[in-house]
Amino acid sequence: MSLTKEQMSKFQKLGISTYSQLALMIPHSYEDFRLHTKLQIHIPQLIDATVESLYRAPNSLQVTFFAHNFGHSLSGVLFRPKPYMMHLFSVGERDYFYGLIECKAGVCSMNMPKKVTNVGFITPRYKSALRNDVMGRFVAQNLSVENLQQEGIKIEVIQEVLKLHFPDDTVLKSSQLSQEALYALKYIELFSYMKMLAGKRRYFKALRSVRGEYAPWAATLPFALTDEQNKTIEDIKVDLAKDVAAKRMIVGDVGCGKTMVILAAAVMMLPHRSILLAPTTILANQLFEEVQKFLPLTKSILVTSKTKVVDLHAFDFIIGTHALLYRELPVAGLVMVDEQHRFGTAQRNMLEKLVSSADKHLKCSASEALNAESQKKPHFLQFSATPIPRTQAMIETAHIDVSLITTTPFKKDITSKVIHKKDFKDLLQHIKNEVDKNNQVLLVYPLVEESEVLEYQSISEARAYWEGRFERVYVTHGKDKEKEDVLLEFREKGDILIATTVVEVGISLPRLSTVVIVGAERLGLSTLHQLRGRVSRTGLKGYCFLYTNQKSSERLEEFVRTTSGFDIANLDLKYRKSGDLLKGVNQSGSAFRWVDLAEDVEIVQCVKRDLKIV
Repeated sequence: MSLTKEQMSKFQKLGISTYSQLALMIPHSYEDFRLHTKLQIHIPQLIDATVESLYRAPNSLQVTFFAHNFGHSLSGVLFRPKPYMMHLFSVGERDYFYGLIECKAGVCSMNMPKKVTNVGFITPRYKSALRNDVMGRFVAQNLSVENLQQEGIKIEVIQEVLKLHFPDDTVLKSSQLSQEALYALKYIELFSYMKMLAGKRRYFKALRSVRGEYAPWAATLPFALTDEQNKTIEDIKVDLAKDVAAKRMIVGDVGCGKTMVILAAAVMMLPHRSILLAPTTILANQLFEEVQKFLPLTKSILVTSKTKVVDLHAFDFIIGTHALLYRELPVAGLVMVDEQHRFGTAQRNMLEKLVSSADKHLKCSASEALNAESQKKPHFLQFSATPIPRTQAMIETAHIDVSLITTTPFKKDITSKVIHKKDFKDLLQHIKNEVDKNNQVLLVYPLVEESEVLEYQSISEARAYWEGRFERVYVTHGKDKEKEDVLLEFREKGDILIATTVVEVGISLPRLSTVVIVGAERLGLSTLHQLRGRVSRTGLKGYCFLYTNQKSSERLEEFVRTTSGFDIANLDLKYRKSGDLLKGVNQSGSAFRWVDLAEDVEIVQCVKRDLKIV
């Protein structure tokens, strides 16, 4: 794509860099600047007219035209005319004017007529950083079959999208996009996005390539791994054997057993070292406990901010929090990160240095990477317990390998129910029954402090009520510096935990049987699913109550009927469009204007094939 300075300047002004992105900036409307001999009311039209008279009223300019293409007179009115408009009309002048024509009792008028020079064409109207006439010329000069084919777009898609920029009567008369045009826009949007993702992928020679086995270790476990755990571990086994450093994301539902996948990866990497980063001390502790339990012969160490400085070279498996990023770390063949999105930007940058070579900016193919001795990296695995839609996972494969674990080792027995104020008495009795059974209850409140805007109690307002009725009540929230200690103590001694969504991901609470989410309609369905996933971790009968002041909520009712996190992720898409797929980019709005991730699986598959993404 070789552009002149002027073209580059316009691309920059529009905030785009490819012809495909320009093709997606379709007109929001069209103006028909062709002359017609038949008068049509209620639609804007062009007239070939002579100005017969002018009358300047205090707040308007009234013009009488004789429209030669219709053969009769009509009036034109400009309300609150700007000074330059006063000079557009002069008696006796014949010119082309455009505006909406209305007729009442045989008298026709044109509202806000404007003078037109671009006669004989259907003119697209764009909403862009460029003036409309400039944008029109820029599109005409740059949007061509050849330019779009150069970017890899197939001809049938190009032809459909060009119809929108260079319209005929069919496009003009249609009040909405045709199915073919919509498909073309979705295809180009996905193609452009996934091609950009693929372009960001970097290949490096692996620091260590191993052909490790995990089956003998798995046979020693007191339980059998699920089919999806085995499939994911097999994916990783293939990764670790390659000369090119792996980059894989493993996405699992709550309680899917991703810890066993982490341990299997470390087993296969032996005798070479593995490093595992966790976002909180609690998670790091839990993972370390699992390592000690299931890998007792592996030399492992837990590193937190409280750990004394020790020589880490003596260990084969190093587990730690972000404190690891500030230590002198030995070379590791495998780096794993649990819940990477929970690390801050600065920590992520440090992590990038940990898993990157000296020259991060080198871009090369997989084959070239094998010859770049200085470009060695450890294999890199990131784990997430936040299920994503399957469509999103397919898109992500342009940038990173993806494995999904959609099943859990055992079926959870959780009853989910939407409740209201009238149900509070029954809820209170349920909580008392659970506490009497030595089970624990989690109450999630929307705010820490009182709010005049929100119609729900905050933690500070509610805690006195619960503390007055139960003995072992614990309270924490996101800004609480002691929250990890509070959660640990609650796990051992507590009956009721009052918190915000701070407990959404992480700590294992084996006795937790009930979660009550106050103001549930305010949270995304994926967050609700994460909170529900805190209960019934060890086969306990579980309960999830969604407390709302709304009389009815289709969204919450669908949630209580759905148990799979991946189906929940699709529901979330249905009710609030997805965030950008690239982590750290805008999470609130959709990355796509046209693509619907909940519906457009087939188009994603088609784009993957055309881009030759495995």
